[in-house]
This record gives sequence, structure tokens and C-alpha cells, in this order.
Amino acid sequence: MLNRIILMGRLTRDPELRRTQSGVAVASFSLAVDRDFADKSTGTRATDFIDIVAWRGTAEFVSKYFSKGRMAVVEGRLQIRDWQDRDGNKRRSAEVVADNVYFGDSKRDSDGGSYGNRSTGSYGGGSNNGYAPAAPQNNSYSAPSAPVVSEFAELSDDDGELPF
Repeated sequence: MLNRIILMGRLTRDPELRRTQSGVAVASFSLAVDRDFADKSTGTRATDFIDIVAWRGTAEFVSKYFSKGRMAVVEGRLQIRDWQDRDGNKRRSAEVVADNVYFGDSKRDSDGGSYGNRSTGSYGGGSNNGYAPAAPQNNSYSAPSAPVVSEFAELSDDDGELPF
């Protein structure tokens, strides 16, 4: 069976970092994620607000580097929790438990700049127990200075028939 989810959206509030009684870090935040389709009558896209929970190093990374309005990409699994409210009614909540969190924009973009290069820093809890995020990669493109020469030659004895 497979329970895997990938979301991209903006944080609706600053992450809230807490610790369990045993000292394990846990961060809670939510993402505003636009739907892929627009309403036919209004032409607007609906937005879903999805609760996210991150643990350990991922929680510390999120609370340190993300804030309200930042674009984030979250990889994780969907978890359904049953609980009781103050009146004793049974309730059910869905949340995503984050395995990896990536920057969906660059720091410049989150400060109101134009969208250009995208930073790809990330941190996933997994087997890496360190707290430092991965170094951002340079995703810029520069055109080659010399013309590109193809190493492929055209076949002269091609009869147009496929070999299978």
C-alpha cells in the first residue's frame, strides 16, 4: 500500500515549534494550496488549507527557515486522527506528517522580489539526524559559447522500414 503526498503552497502562519515531554521537536503549520482547476462560473481557483506536522530535525529546520507567506514544498504522508472535543463529541482530523520540506521560492522571492531562480534547499528527517539544511544548488542556466555540433550522423542506407 502507498500513502505518499506532495504539496506546494504558502505558509498561512509562522510554524509553531514545541517539544514533547521527552524533548523531541515538533512543528505545526498550515499550507494554502490552490486547486489545479478554476470554478466555471467565477473563474477563480479554490484554495485548500492543509495542516502539516513535522518532527525532529525537520521541525527545527522549518521553524528556523520558514515563516508566514513563504512558498514550501512538503513531502510526507496523510494521517487521520480521531479525537474528542470539549463536549465529548468524536471528531476526525486529517493532517500531513512531513518527511521532507523544501523551499518553493528563494529568499528574495519571499521578500516581494520577482520570481526567478528557485532555491532548492531542503531538509528531511530520514536517517540524517543533523540539523543543517542541504546547501542550495545553483540552478542558473548560461547559454553555450560555441555552437553545439551533433555527434549523430544520418544513415544513408535507411529504407524507411522499422526493424521490428
